[in-house]
Amino acid sequence: MTKPHYPRPPMSLIEQNLPGRNVALYIGDSQAASSPKLLDDHGITTVINCAVNLDINLVDPSTPPTPDGLIQGPGRFRYYKIGMIDGPGNPHEQMLAAYFILRAALDQVMPDKPSYPLREKGNVLVHCRGGRSRSVTLVSLFLHLELPHRYPTLESAVAHVRQERKLHPDEWFETPKPELFDAARIAARQIKQLLQETPDEQLPQVC
Repeated sequence: MTKPHYPRPPMSLIEQNLPGRNVALYIGDSQAASSPKLLDDHGITTVINCAVNLDINLVDPSTPPTPDGLIQGPGRFRYYKIGMIDGPGNPHEQMLAAYFILRAALDQVMPDKPSYPLREKGNVLVHCRGGRSRSVTLVSLFLHLELPHRYPTLESAVAHVRQERKLHPDEWFETPKPELFDAARIAARQIKQLLQETPDEQLPQVC
C-alpha cells in the first residue's frame, strides 16, 4: 500500500533571527538544496546536508577536473555533510556530532585568504531528502539547546518545526522518525551534562 504524500514547500523558514548570530535558519528538501537561485533568493550561504544517501555537486561546473579525477574546489555555498540514515542504523553519537557541526557552521570564521573565497555570513539551510525527518530532528535539537526559554523541551521544538515546515498531522508519527527522535533526546541529555561539567569560553552554557 502506497503511503499518501502530503505537499510541503521545498524550503521553510524555521527561525527568522537566531539570537547572537543574526541569521535565519531554514529547513528544506533535496530540491531546495540543489536550486542555487532559490538559495540565493533566501540569502543562504551555508548548506548542511543531513542525508547519507544524497550528494549534491555545488562546485562551479567550469572548474576543470583533476587528472583522472572529479571536479573539486570551493562551491557556490559553504557545504557541510553529516550523513545520517532516515531511521535505525545511526550510532547515537552521530546526532551529538550533528548538533556541534550545525553550531560550528554558524560560528565558524573564515580566514581572509584566496583559498577561502566564501567568507560572507548568511542564512543557513539544513536539509535531507524530503526535509521532514533528519533535518527536522537536528533543527529541533538545536533550537531546544540554543533557545531553551522558547523551547524548554525537545517536544516543544519539534512542534514548532512541524508547524513552520507545514508537516501534515497524519505524518507526525514519522516526522521525525522515532529512532532519530530518541537519538536527539540522548544527545540533548549528553550535551547538557557536558556543558555543566566543562564550561568553556568557546562553548558557553546555554541550557
